[in-house]
Amino acid sequence: MNFISIFYGLFLLSVLGIYWSLSEQKLRLWTLLIASLIFYGSLNVQYIPLLLALTFINFRLGLEIAKNTSSGKNSLDGQIYNEELLLSQADWNLRRLKLLWLGVILNVLLLLGFKYLPLLLNAVFPVPTTSQDAAFKFIAPLGISFFTFECISYLIDVYRGAPATRQFLKFAAYKLFFAKLISGPITRYHNLATQINILQFPSPNQAAEGLWLIARGAVKKGILADHLGIFVDLCFGNLQRAGSTDLWLATFAYGLQLYLDFNGYVDIARGSALLFGFVLPENFDFPYFSTSIAEFWRRWHMTLGDWLRNYVYFPLGGSRRGLTRTCWNLMIVMIIAGIWHGSSWGFIVWGAYHGLALIVHRLTDAIGDRHENLEHFWQKPLGIFLAWLFTQLMVFTSWIWFRLPNLQDSSLVFRHLLGYPSDIQFAQKVYVEALNISQSQLAGRLIFLALLMSLVYAFKIRLKVEFNWPVKLVFVPLCFYAVWLLAPEGSLPYIYFDF
Repeated sequence: MNFISIFYGLFLLSVLGIYWSLSEQKLRLWTLLIASLIFYGSLNVQYIPLLLALTFINFRLGLEIAKNTSSGKNSLDGQIYNEELLLSQADWNLRRLKLLWLGVILNVLLLLGFKYLPLLLNAVFPVPTTSQDAAFKFIAPLGISFFTFECISYLIDVYRGAPATRQFLKFAAYKLFFAKLISGPITRYHNLATQINILQFPSPNQAAEGLWLIARGAVKKGILADHLGIFVDLCFGNLQRAGSTDLWLATFAYGLQLYLDFNGYVDIARGSALLFGFVLPENFDFPYFSTSIAEFWRRWHMTLGDWLRNYVYFPLGGSRRGLTRTCWNLMIVMIIAGIWHGSSWGFIVWGAYHGLALIVHRLTDAIGDRHENLEHFWQKPLGIFLAWLFTQLMVFTSWIWFRLPNLQDSSLVFRHLLGYPSDIQFAQKVYVEALNISQSQLAGRLIFLALLMSLVYAFKIRLKVEFNWPVKLVFVPLCFYAVWLLAPEGSLPYIYFDF
């Protein structure tokens, strides 16, 4: 069931009608859970038993980690002596830690097993690469990366002192909630559980915001991202024939496609959740306007960045143990981010590249702290512009590994970025026959799209100007009509469905 389809619209309206007609929390949760299983079953029905089993295992582990059995050990006079209390508490903390590690290792092994099974099979039973890719796509459940990270965050939060839920229905409804199940945003259980306890019917403003998020998400994905994706696929699918200018255009087009595709998905997910009374976390904050790579990671895929900071970077020591240790921690975190995205070497190189960029940024900051003139330069308009330019050049070129994780393909692109002529047939096939526009017209449309994003950024972030809810409601049907009219035939799959 595609988010941008009449079937999803009918599904959403039907579930909402049943959901809000019920007054009991338990019945609403059952409605959400059943609807989520139907939604996931329309995509990967064979993996529903696996997800339910994993949900139950993590639920039980959370209960065991939260137990405190030391209070049940009494002495003859009904009191626990201090020494006995300390020993009992030490034993219990060790048991809790072992249970936590069991849960973390189980989830990590599950994730790595699905991500890296093709590599393991190829090492033990060498078979053609195309066969491995097909087998991997068959056995990998959609959304497994987001699913396992949420499970790990729940177990760690409980270990750190957050209460474990005793209601499996509530936990299962949270874990399998269809709006966020496939591609996030990564949501912590206790945040959503609090909202469940104070659930209220959406106000007109909230309902309008939810519909507006769905509508604008459909425009981002159905019109902008999918049209960009057609050119990106044509160009990166014909690397030997594409020239340097074509590859640069495809690189920037893919960066915009990835952002609009994923951001459009999250908008629809957040809008759908809002109609059920839930506020899911933001996942993007205009990342392409960042002036440093550290700022970029605070504004790109924000829930993943928050997860990596809270559950990897800070436990490693963060920036509290000196500059050298900080640099190592940054590199470890970003390599983990690369591994999380996929099994190909390109994702690991992408993560290491971002880790190196974060290290350079941290070292630059350290040098700037010692040289006042240098620090002031980066705060001036020229310095801000150069910082933005360097940051975005680094980010967009890094997407080459993301789009082409096969190192042979991505290295070919890097070799051809300068001074490589295009094949005459490539221009004819791509620009004339497929797109019906010239190379310069395509470049102009990319610039126009960037300017449009700049305008939205200026109004929303700088001027703090937004539409009120009646205006949003006016634009909702117009957005849906535009998608129906202008979206290319045969919509492209969401990019992050592969992760």
